[in-house]
Amino acid sequence: MIIDSKVKDKEKYRQYIEQVSPIVTRYGGRYHVRGGNIRALGSWKPERIIVIEFPTENHVHEWLTSPEYQAIASLREEGAETQAILVEGYAHDCKADKNKEIGIQE
Repeated sequence: MIIDSKVKDKEKYRQYIEQVSPIVTRYGGRYHVRGGNIRALGSWKPERIIVIEFPTENHVHEWLTSPEYQAIASLREEGAETQAILVEGYAHDCKADKNKEIGIQE
């Protein structure tokens, strides 16, 4: 999951950030990127990028619809303008994937 976030209320967004991490973890999520310096290579100039890995798309939906997340969702909505996308990742066994791509069977 990749999230582009533009803060509009620092205090509400801070409260959201403080509470969301354990909920993400509870639903199988793991942060790879959470803020940090961004160097634009083109016209896209995001303020804050968050990248979270979940085991499956179903885990994402369970997280977003969970009672725990719903209890803090208004802090995110009031604290930031966000856009999110789901992107399929890669298998951790890159050699096997590469071999499959080029037709080699092990």
